[in-house]
Amino acid sequence: MRRLKVGHVGGRTGYAHLFNIHPGTELVAICDIDRGALERSRRTLGLKSSQCFQNYDDFLKVDMDIVVIGTPIPFHAEQSIKALESGKHVLSEVTAANTVEDCERLVRTVKKTGMKYMLAENMCYVHFIREWTQMIREGRLGKIYYAEGEYVHQIRHLIRNPETGQLLWRANRPPIHYCSHSLGPLLMMLDDYVVKATASGREANIMPGVGVGTIDMQVAIFETRRGATIKILRSQVVAREPPFHFYTIYGTKGCVENGRLGFRDGVSKGILYIEGEDEVAREVDWQLSDPNAPEEARRGGHGTSEYYLVRDFIDSIVNDTKPPIDVVRGVDMTIPGLIAHEAAMKGNVWLDVPHFE
Repeated sequence: MRRLKVGHVGGRTGYAHLFNIHPGTELVAICDIDRGALERSRRTLGLKSSQCFQNYDDFLKVDMDIVVIGTPIPFHAEQSIKALESGKHVLSEVTAANTVEDCERLVRTVKKTGMKYMLAENMCYVHFIREWTQMIREGRLGKIYYAEGEYVHQIRHLIRNPETGQLLWRANRPPIHYCSHSLGPLLMMLDDYVVKATASGREANIMPGVGVGTIDMQVAIFETRRGATIKILRSQVVAREPPFHFYTIYGTKGCVENGRLGFRDGVSKGILYIEGEDEVAREVDWQLSDPNAPEEARRGGHGTSEYYLVRDFIDSIVNDTKPPIDVVRGVDMTIPGLIAHEAAMKGNVWLDVPHFE
């Protein structure tokens, strides 16, 4: 069977590394508007100069099967749609788009072209999230009725260049827009999607006078189709170190959560309580990476999550099956954050969240 040809657009090369070492794929082209970043990627990935492009349209003319989108979020939808329409399968970094209209266009384009699209929400593939997913599917926690997700990560230097003072693209990205790292795994575990949203958070005291990207913190409340309530907290300027992902889930038979101190040596200390199994909540070391994964699984970054994500995407193409985070699930992880910010700006009102199939 022939190897699938892969092209990567954007600066971070973690996924490119993984496609480079997979026995069923080969990296044949990279694209970046920054000539210096392009050359660094070329050397790192062992490519020829003829395989490097600064123009995306020229890049798409290359004979390849898969395009990996790793550019800033405002380009994700447009570049994904162009790649799909040119007959390429797409793996896109989060989030899927930055407008509801582009999310709908993306769904329609996948349906029209018949190509595979997968959102690269790597937090869905973190080892302990996969353990929790199995626990929920086995019914050990009962019916899930409440969940929380928090992603707190201070990235002020990516909002305003500390040397030049130049505002960067994240200055225009509201914190809650980037909620898929928190919301995505919860929706995957619950096999659910959001139908209503509200949110709070409009003030910028830490970095005033910049834009919506420096709102101190935003908190969203979501209602799902299955009747669960989900709370998501997001900040990208907060005065707290280290950054962390926090999740907690409550079901009719128990609860589970990881810790708020971040990952230390790949471990987040949390708890698990299941009625009939535990007298009180027990402490658990929830692991970021799969301890049984091969060494190459850590080549992509974010523990072993991206290794398994890439393999699932490739399998969906080879076996002609639906990707685990297909375009419908991908926009279901994206749109609630867009609607939540709108709800906050309108005075913490409740708004309906569209679902496209």
